Amino acid sequence: MKIKREHFRAFVRFVRLKSIQKNASYKGVHVQKIICILLFFCSFVHAAYLEELKWPKGETFLTFLEKNALPKTIYYTLDKEGQELAAEIIAGVRYHILRSDNNELEQVLIPIGEELQMHLKKSGDKFVMEIIPIIFQEEKNTLSLDIKHSPSSDIIKATNNYALANEFSQSFRGGVNLRSLQKGDKLVLVYQQKRRLGKQFGSIKIDVSMIETAKKEHYVFSYKESYYDKDGKELENFLLGNPVDAIRVTSPFTTMRMHPILKTYRAHLGVDYGGSVGTPIRAAGNGKVTFVGDKGGYGKTIEVNHDSSYKTLYAHLNGFAKGVRGGQGIKKGQLIGYMGNTGLSTGPHLHFGLYRNNVAINPVSVVKIAKNSLGGKELKDFLAYTETLKRKARGALEKNHSPIMEENFAYVHPLDKNSH
Repeated sequence: MKIKREHFRAFVRFVRLKSIQKNASYKGVHVQKIICILLFFCSFVHAAYLEELKWPKGETFLTFLEKNALPKTIYYTLDKEGQELAAEIIAGVRYHILRSDNNELEQVLIPIGEELQMHLKKSGDKFVMEIIPIIFQEEKNTLSLDIKHSPSSDIIKATNNYALANEFSQSFRGGVNLRSLQKGDKLVLVYQQKRRLGKQFGSIKIDVSMIETAKKEHYVFSYKESYYDKDGKELENFLLGNPVDAIRVTSPFTTMRMHPILKTYRAHLGVDYGGSVGTPIRAAGNGKVTFVGDKGGYGKTIEVNHDSSYKTLYAHLNGFAKGVRGGQGIKKGQLIGYMGNTGLSTGPHLHFGLYRNNVAINPVSVVKIAKNSLGGKELKDFLAYTETLKRKARGALEKNHSPIMEENFAYVHPLDKNSH
């Protein structure tokens, strides 16, 4: 369905207006309001059309510009942080593109992580690119169901939410043996998710998972970026080692911040470790190398997949260790490269990125020697916190909350000129 350019621009202005609010209210814009705005746009069937597309595997922002006959200077005039953010576009992410009646590109919105997006727009006779926050609604939901087949398949059947089923499997990996569950056992989830333009967006946080089997309750709680059992013992089985020795952090992980002088939004989706050129870089965990080569502003880069849901990235390398190649299995602590200053870099350092289900997370939360067992005041605070969640889970079990069914739909369907 076609949409007038001026109304799409009005929508982008609405997004920017809401996004510049410094408190959390911009995240709480009602999804119904956003959908109504989109439906309003859909009532106009002239001039231009909006598409939702998936970012292709192997595509970069630079190749996207080339494919659409746009000047490469859009990329090359970005500052260091801008080019690094451009390297963070994940294959498969849904982005939006506005084209004119003669199929010329006019505007693009490309999410980078869960907080920011690249906005490419035509201004006069040239294109400019800016980073703006993503508008989304934050939801708190509850799911209660009887297990009929397996927890994951039952969650998908009840909600059509594959991200929720995957997060549940991750959270309970160190808890009760899911294969031992019987038909008729109970499952309760109290979780938080984001919704962007009517669709579930980004990662999901499960505050508490509860399985009742043989009239016994088994709990898993989300606490300080990890999952714990009822006694405060960490369940996370994936632990990373430091990728470099004698480290000093020169730039921490941030998902979104406003530059105090330039008044532009930026993010740093990893941790920078300072050092000298040639310092050995080692794999932070067991895994398989999935990328070795140049990656835009990140320069010489290695990516490693771990444990089905985690990925690590090592950027600005001076060079790669002998024999390191795509598809190769590696061990934790194995030499993979050397610290350098390649790409857009202000000095020798390692940019270390960590991704869970293709979402950037703070590596510091996972780089540790052993699992945590809470104690003292921290354990006392944890037990008080989880008691509230237990009450919520039990209440949901008694009320048998109806699940929220996620729908698959296209925002806008482009039509031929003769179709309206």
